[in-house]
Amino acid sequence: MSTDVAPSNDKRTEERDTIVIRFCGDSGDGMQLAGSQMTNVSAVFGNDVSTLPDFPAEIRAPAGSLAGVSGFQLHFSSNDIYTPGDEVDTLVAMNPAALKTNIADLKRGGTLIVNSDSFDKGDLRKAGYDSSPLDDEQLLAPYDVHKVEMNRLSRDAVDGLGLSPREADRCKNFFALGLVYWLYDRDPTPTHEWVNQKFAKKPEIAEANLRALQGGHNFGLSTESFRVHYRVPPAKLAPGKYRKITGNEAVAVGLATAAKLAGRPLFYAGYPITPASDILHELSRLKHFGVRTFQAEDEIAAMAAAVGAAFAGEFSTTATSGPGICLKGEAMGLGVMTELPMVIVDVQRGGPSTGLPTKTEQSDLMLAMFGRNGESPLPIVAAATPGDCFWMAQEAMRIAVEFMTPVILLTDGYIANGAEPWRIPEIEELVPIVAVHPTEANSPEGYQPYLRDDRLVRPWARAGTPGLMHRVGGLEKSDGSGNVDYDPHNHEHMSQVRAQKVANVAEAIPEQDVFGAPEGDVLVLSWGGTYGAVRQAVKTLVEDGRSVGHAHLKYLNPFPRNLAELLDGFQTVLVPELNLGQLVQLIRAQFLIDARQYNKIQGKPFRVSELVEAIESHL
Repeated sequence: MSTDVAPSNDKRTEERDTIVIRFCGDSGDGMQLAGSQMTNVSAVFGNDVSTLPDFPAEIRAPAGSLAGVSGFQLHFSSNDIYTPGDEVDTLVAMNPAALKTNIADLKRGGTLIVNSDSFDKGDLRKAGYDSSPLDDEQLLAPYDVHKVEMNRLSRDAVDGLGLSPREADRCKNFFALGLVYWLYDRDPTPTHEWVNQKFAKKPEIAEANLRALQGGHNFGLSTESFRVHYRVPPAKLAPGKYRKITGNEAVAVGLATAAKLAGRPLFYAGYPITPASDILHELSRLKHFGVRTFQAEDEIAAMAAAVGAAFAGEFSTTATSGPGICLKGEAMGLGVMTELPMVIVDVQRGGPSTGLPTKTEQSDLMLAMFGRNGESPLPIVAAATPGDCFWMAQEAMRIAVEFMTPVILLTDGYIANGAEPWRIPEIEELVPIVAVHPTEANSPEGYQPYLRDDRLVRPWARAGTPGLMHRVGGLEKSDGSGNVDYDPHNHEHMSQVRAQKVANVAEAIPEQDVFGAPEGDVLVLSWGGTYGAVRQAVKTLVEDGRSVGHAHLKYLNPFPRNLAELLDGFQTVLVPELNLGQLVQLIRAQFLIDARQYNKIQGKPFRVSELVEAIESHL
């Protein structure tokens, strides 16, 4: 939808409800920076935003190659949005490889801005072109094409600052950003402030970037090529104070908030791994909130340190991705046996092995459920959006402390790196976690570490508490006393007790809700980062009068206690997942229904359009 607002000299301004833009170029072209700055100014303006960063696994992929293309997609709107968008309205391509790998996503009639200076014979050859695609009228006919000499114009903008041609060319991402700011009527003030702060000790670099930014704006304003620019009004968001937040940032803030509300320090042990490393980075900045971070020598040591911290009575956590969960498995089993509270965050990525470390996937659910030796059940929760990570991190810690067990929190690369506006909650909206530590023996025989309450939860005595000396370890325990006990009947009893304790979590979590039809033809059952695309697809079908419901699971072990009743209300249950079918197997096994599956495993999130088509095929 668009409406003409008013002419500005010979330029026309059109109003749009929603825009999807993608910056793409070589991995050294600063596309992530350009995209994040565009996100910031759009969020400050008041638009709802959703982002999809996409970059190579290599720190510096081969320049000009198809594998080395880095992209950043931003969806900003005057309405509530759930995804970074399917088709792209404006594509900024900085080189031939970026054009080749991204042009298929540009909608018919969309705006294509290309850096024509980069289409030399060498870069064309690296991208697999025999001739310049900029001369291919058939290829470009569906689009509004703007060939811009960004290298030359960037050099002109910074002329006189004493920069080398190579240094001047590094400013071309800001030139492209300035042009897009003009095209979509964005206020560059937040970017000015960021540049001046970032390069406070290098004023010449700050000046060069700001000149390039202004140069791009001036080009859009003055060139005959652009006759129209656009305005997207602010969204009608709920009242409150907002900030842009990514999933990894929200996990870090959520964990720190959980500990702060309990009046406790937070201990984080981790080892760098894509895409979870930013959780360590963010928490390391929160020392003034009582957060202590420990970068271990490997994943095994990090997990063992988290167990040790929990034994000492700390709010303990660690984070990793799928390969790290494999390495942490033995020490996670130690956490199960000792029944100590801790949160293990798994930011899922494409696998197996190193796989697709910078791409998203949902393939660790079975690993989280069964990836430990012996019978080692753990509660599993999953965040739905970047902002939801704040709440689910606290929920994971609450379950861990209340039920004396390690808890796994699943996110994924799409959630972790994606961003959205997040309303900063009021203090009264936050629920403190109550951690109780005994201070005296709980039986005439002395302190018994495995003496349980009616929910089968054992007490959490802090190491060093006078009169409560005790020992826990990896050998099987005798219920009550905690003494080492090899009796086969005791082992079976304790295995059942640990499993039942996890099952009891179902009584302490919310019942599952449903969006759309409460019963009817098709229930779409989703989890994790597929939330936005599935919700938008179901919303579209519901508005068309179709009998479709959407249940998004945040609690995966145990399932919500009303899930069986909910599933019975629909003729078909469809489970879309970014894997080859994991949740659908659990649903079939536990509820004995013929749940259908729809899967995608390409390192990319679902498109709304493909989900609509998949759901319609079952109506």
